Amino acid sequence: MTNSSNSGDATKETAGSTPAAGGHMMSATDPDNPQNWPVYKKVYVSVVAFAFSWVVAFGATAYTPGITGVVQHLDVTMQVAILGLSLYLLGIAFAPITTPHLSERYGRQAVYLVTLPIFALFILGASFSHSFAALAVCRFFAGFFGGPSLVLIEGTFADVWSAQITVAYYSVLAASSFTGAAAGPLIGGFIFAYGGWRWTQWIVLILALPIYLFGIAMPDTYPREIQRRRAKRTGTPLKLLPAQSGVTLADMFTVTFLTPIKMLVTEPVVIGLSLYVGFIFGVTFQFFISIPAVLELTYSFTVQQVGIAFSAAILGSILSTVMSMAIDFSVPHWCTKNHDGTVPEEYRMLPAMIGGLMVTTSLFWIAWTAKPSVHYLSPIFGTTLYIWGAMSIIISSISYLFDAYPPRGTLSALTAAASFRLVIAAIIPLVIIQMITNLTGAWAVSTFGFISAAFAPIPWILYLFGARLRAHSKYNPPMPASMMKGHLGRDEEMQMEGMQTQGTQMQGRRIGHATGADKSLIMMQLITESIMVAKGVDIPTWFDKK
Repeated sequence: MTNSSNSGDATKETAGSTPAAGGHMMSATDPDNPQNWPVYKKVYVSVVAFAFSWVVAFGATAYTPGITGVVQHLDVTMQVAILGLSLYLLGIAFAPITTPHLSERYGRQAVYLVTLPIFALFILGASFSHSFAALAVCRFFAGFFGGPSLVLIEGTFADVWSAQITVAYYSVLAASSFTGAAAGPLIGGFIFAYGGWRWTQWIVLILALPIYLFGIAMPDTYPREIQRRRAKRTGTPLKLLPAQSGVTLADMFTVTFLTPIKMLVTEPVVIGLSLYVGFIFGVTFQFFISIPAVLELTYSFTVQQVGIAFSAAILGSILSTVMSMAIDFSVPHWCTKNHDGTVPEEYRMLPAMIGGLMVTTSLFWIAWTAKPSVHYLSPIFGTTLYIWGAMSIIISSISYLFDAYPPRGTLSALTAAASFRLVIAAIIPLVIIQMITNLTGAWAVSTFGFISAAFAPIPWILYLFGARLRAHSKYNPPMPASMMKGHLGRDEEMQMEGMQTQGTQMQGRRIGHATGADKSLIMMQLITESIMVAKGVDIPTWFDKK
């Protein structure tokens, strides 16, 4: 808590031309900068963001144990009943497109606290639906208004935690989605068995209410909104650069709709990772349909036992989180000592390189061991291996896309990948029953195994050639070859941080998260300053002369 004087001074400093890059990033010495908050405050907002994301993911799959009840009570086919899952995911697919614009203008806190109650109202409507049409509409809009919580967690973590632990917090935010989705059938199975399908929706409400009350006191973490509120409170003038997500409706439409579509057909890095992650997401969500069918028909599992089997997915999520964080903490240190002091962005692909092998292996393992002659634990452990590998691929891919482009390109690339994977995740569950019926369960899952084998080389290709692809991307402004060995990503930018002296304020630590200025331009300044230091030039004097 700061007094008015300190707040005013901080506002003036932030509104100035140098401490905050482009008027967006807050000064490293600003007490209101979320990076400088006490650890307990950072942990609180992180736990709130995790819980909001978790309950929305839980709401997607808690529905699946009750699908047979929907078929019976609303008189629809199994394929139609699966639409309750698919439409929810399609609703979420709009979140990456709309949420950046909302948070740029109103901050993260307002979007969290407004959208989750609306999400809960549509879940309530779904629970009281007496026709499938009403259920479908409510499930779609529940996903639409729940989706922002799944998107905002990424920005919230980036606001409060150092860019040096990007993979660590991406692992945690991925875990919120995976564990939430895995808990859906685990809890929903018992709820359905004792209360019917409507209780699979009511349990989401029961969990969402205390989570919302727990998070209602969360402060806003978005630097632009913090500066706006402080300037309004103190009456200090503040001029921020235009939001990178766009100012006019046409610009917004371009950044989070047109450009993502263009990247999906013209940008090799985005094409490859979006296809791979989309496939992974689709296979993951079809398991919420196929696993109950296989375990019930092959091993005579009850709905409660099927739910318990999904605890294997939670274990896989934990293992992936541990592995990804271990790689992220150890590899940069090794690269710094043995790689000319640089850490190439492509090391982000290491978990995906391992995860790809896990995914392909696990799919064939599940396909050919899910039969009465083999113990049921075998396909269940195969699911653990699949989730371990799948989540590792997703963590790697999102982290790499986050680092691979300047802020505006990053937003478009992440939007493309996020919306695409959710659309694919909505489609594949709709065809899995027909695949199992026409191909048998073993060959249906084996088909996914063959496709995953075709995708598995993508992380290896990016590891070897990713820097070259990034350097030639039209979304990455070129830098003079004389000032860099290769194209610098965000990790290389962060390494410039320790090279400035004589009081120059280094902002490279958060370049990767800048959305108010082109991080490439910031990098040019940092590199130039570092060269001046190396040549013994007094930086403030040199820039004054310029």
